[in-house]
Amino acid sequence: MARIMIADDSDAIRMVLKDILIIGKHEFVAEASNGLETFEQFKKTNPDIVLLDVAMPKKDGLTVLKEIITHTDQMPKVIMITASDNQVTMRECIRIGASSIYPQAI
Repeated sequence: MARIMIADDSDAIRMVLKDILIIGKHEFVAEASNGLETFEQFKKTNPDIVLLDVAMPKKDGLTVLKEIITHTDQMPKVIMITASDNQVTMRECIRIGASSIYPQAI
């Protein structure tokens, strides 16, 4: 199963996502509540998949996504999470390298 990291500033969202991953028998390797913590945890754990919130304190998800892409040889799947329906932000995330589950929305 995949090694997955969750980065979201909402404790409730992280808890729900963690429960879903555990039920799906995935390996939960790290969590972070802000952008600075996210990149540090990413470097320590080298996950296969990162569930990354767009809007986080200290450093936003787009900045963290750019850091992940710039500082790793093996690009993990990065799935951006947001409560916003901002099409511009979604396109920018995908342009940078995030995975999209809605490619028709680009």
